[in-house]
Amino acid sequence: MPTCTTSIVSTVVSILNVRNVTKQIGGLLAVNSVSLTVGENEIVGLVGPNGAGKTTLLNIISGITRPTAGTVAFCGEDITGLKSDKICKKGIAKTFQIAESFPNLSAQECVMVGALFGTNHMLGMDEAKKRADDVLDFVGFPPEKTDTPNRSLNVVELKRVQLARALASDPKLLLLDELTTGLNPKESSEAVNLIKKIRLNGISILIIEHVMSVIMGVSDRIVVLDHGEKIAEGRPYEVVNNQKVIDTYLGDLDVF
Repeated sequence: MPTCTTSIVSTVVSILNVRNVTKQIGGLLAVNSVSLTVGENEIVGLVGPNGAGKTTLLNIISGITRPTAGTVAFCGEDITGLKSDKICKKGIAKTFQIAESFPNLSAQECVMVGALFGTNHMLGMDEAKKRADDVLDFVGFPPEKTDTPNRSLNVVELKRVQLARALASDPKLLLLDELTTGLNPKESSEAVNLIKKIRLNGISILIIEHVMSVIMGVSDRIVVLDHGEKIAEGRPYEVVNNQKVIDTYLGDLDVF
């Protein structure tokens, strides 16, 4: 795992510090002065209605888009506005809502991309291939399908390949964007166990998820966004009992 110098915030060792981040798109404030932290070896859930700004915030953290204002610090270093490839090599990896990538590559080759280009470690092809096989095995990908092109995989398999590619870059912080979307209850339960197993490997996680049973099952803390603003933050039981969260988000969902 990458090492980094962390900072102490309110006795919690934080590796990610987002401060007053704003993203304006035309006349829309997609994210409006949001601050949050992710601690070392911590899982933080990020929830809210569609259009709340959750994915935009993850895209800012990972360098896919630049903020209009505010700062993002990782391991004590200001990474605001750095390109996504540089941020990945510093130890932040991200998955996406739509699990589609490199349709003509095999599952193994797709994960090798993360091992070869997502880290500062200079790996040879044989090393990258072994790294890919190890990570695919870790996420529970069917070994008989490692040579199967991505275009022939189902949704569950594609999500595992995408997760494996992110992990192959050896991250310290993993950003997960709706990992369980499209999964049935059994598959979602397996995903929860996998997220916990990832944390046991010393990786911090910031996860977007609409299935509250998943968020409640894995998160140490939960941050709630609505219309680009943070409206609540706390332990899972505190957030689900917050009246503002109930009125703006949970009341419209069959959360459990």
